Amino acid sequence: MRFMVIVKATERSEAGELPTKEEIEEMGRFNEELVKAGVMLAGEGLRDSSKGVRIAYSGKDRTVVDGPFAETKELVAGFWLWQVKSREEAIEWARRIPFQEGEVELRQVFESDDFADIAPDAIEQEKRLRAEVEAQQR
Repeated sequence: MRFMVIVKATERSEAGELPTKEEIEEMGRFNEELVKAGVMLAGEGLRDSSKGVRIAYSGKDRTVVDGPFAETKELVAGFWLWQVKSREEAIEWARRIPFQEGEVELRQVFESDDFADIAPDAIEQEKRLRAEVEAQQR
């Protein structure tokens, strides 16, 4: 099963402060452990919300709002995508993240099979699109 690990923003990340050299090195060691264990599928940090936009949808209307956004605790500062055997394994890995402050949220990712009864044709489309994405990344 896959989990998205959502790293919540902090005042520091929203101020655009970069991690220290020591923090980067410590996170690098943790990411190496994830990769060697076959857990990490992806992971990235995000720039602060002053460099982002939000798009709101209402019927056919689209409204674009430039950042920054007010509620720091509701913002995302980064993410990982992990492949694990269980929710408990994801939690154990998350406990080892070398953060000194902040919060992460674990959310299980839907898999194609979750929609088999609703839209069986969508599963084949999903497989085809994933194969195309992989081919583009080579």
